[in-house]
Amino acid sequence: MRISAKKSSPRHPSERRAAWWYRLRGYRVLAANCWAGGYELDLVVRRGRSLVFVEVKSKAGPGFGDPLEMVTPLKVERLRRAAGAWLRSNPSLAGLELRFDVAAERAGRMEVVQDAF
Repeated sequence: MRISAKKSSPRHPSERRAAWWYRLRGYRVLAANCWAGGYELDLVVRRGRSLVFVEVKSKAGPGFGDPLEMVTPLKVERLRRAAGAWLRSNPSLAGLELRFDVAAERAGRMEVVQDAF
């Protein structure tokens, strides 16, 4: 099982905006663009007893569909596997309440669907 060793910064502008959205609401970014279990986690954030795995999606324009439509059942399964692998490498956080959010950027606006799946 491969886990990226360092906390990196978000690469894509939408990921940077999503990280900022969470920071403004009191979350601490624990990891960004990290690989766990063979899959990438866009953001891992924490506030209090809540640990949130965030999938960030964006589209260039309305002609390309809705960003939330990109989170397919296969993607959900991959995110759950990656989160499990990340938690195994960070056992001190395993007792926290887990949540999976999707942050979708549409026309420059960030919409966060909490507890998306």
